Amino acid sequence: MGRKVNPIGFRLGIVSQHESKWYADKNYTEQLHEDLRIRRLILRDLTRAGISKIELERAANKVDVTLHTSKPGIVIGKQGANVERLRQMLEKELSKKVHLKIEEIKVPETDARLIAESIAEQIGRRVSYRRAMKHAVQQAMRRGAKGVKITLSGRLGGAEMSRTVSEMDGRVPRQTLRADIDFGVVHAHTTYGRIGVKVWVYRGDILPERRPVTEATLTADLAALPAD
Repeated sequence: MGRKVNPIGFRLGIVSQHESKWYADKNYTEQLHEDLRIRRLILRDLTRAGISKIELERAANKVDVTLHTSKPGIVIGKQGANVERLRQMLEKELSKKVHLKIEEIKVPETDARLIAESIAEQIGRRVSYRRAMKHAVQQAMRRGAKGVKITLSGRLGGAEMSRTVSEMDGRVPRQTLRADIDFGVVHAHTTYGRIGVKVWVYRGDILPERRPVTEATLTADLAALPAD
């Protein structure tokens, strides 16, 4: 099953969280489409800003937007001009108050979405897809990833028949729920068609915190046991 579903959606509530945090009783569809519109607008406006993730949180008549980016300088702009322009554009589109927060991605080499974008951009510039994949895998492993897998699908190198090629290093346990796996999909638009780029990055396991064993915890555990 871990091979057939989105690795992030597969682990929701276990090691990953929702990117949209809100609850709706009646107008769920309306708010869902509003979220899609916000994401589309931001990604269209900040194409070269290294946006990896957009988190949304709602409260009454206000929307909190958190942008995770590897290039905060481009997003903020000179004296915050870009952020202000983006905020005004979103407020005009939604007719709601928008609060923007920028968070920097410290290690972009291990972010699946950014790796996929980088490979897609190189393929668009006619760089050898094998070289792009190999370089991305090596960079990620060098910066602390436990495992990386990259898959390309489409008319690679302008071939008449589409095919799928993969590059992998380390281990990527896609069916282990405690595994912290980042996943990204990007499409490279070339003159001979669209090429799909999928990236899995394994960062290690997230284990529950161990409770220290003390006399008090042992007494509580013994008290909780059923009487014979």
